[in-house]
Amino acid sequence: MILSTLCYIEKDNKYLMLHRTKKEKDINKDKWIGIGGKFEEGESPEECIVREVKEETGLILNSYKLRCIVTYVSTTWETEYMYVFTSNDFKGSLIECNEGDLAWINKDKITSLNTWEGDKIFIEKLQNDDIFFTVKFEYDGEKLINYDLKEY
Repeated sequence: MILSTLCYIEKDNKYLMLHRTKKEKDINKDKWIGIGGKFEEGESPEECIVREVKEETGLILNSYKLRCIVTYVSTTWETEYMYVFTSNDFKGSLIECNEGDLAWINKDKITSLNTWEGDKIFIEKLQNDDIFFTVKFEYDGEKLINYDLKEY
């Protein structure tokens, strides 16, 4: 099982997105995703997201909000539990990312990008500023076959 975090950093009605193009054998190859990554031993979700954002973007999060927990189940990869955050409070300047290209994308254009089908579902809820929720996505390969969303 994999534990990970993801952050949608917001500025001027845009999200900072990562186009994953640089890593070989990348499950997210050619997809657009938020900023984040896997937990290191002993890290909390908050420590992980602060570290990942700094490593991948050079930005330092001043504050952030846990918005949802996503469970990914697939026929082709390990189950992943992902803590999804948003932030519009950060400082610093962008650096070059060794995993792909960073770009500020208008929020209304995000779902037209090459993203995971399930990501489109939870990104829309983030944009609507919906209450905390969990969602479980079931994939057959890269095809979303089922999902279960619960609001709290």
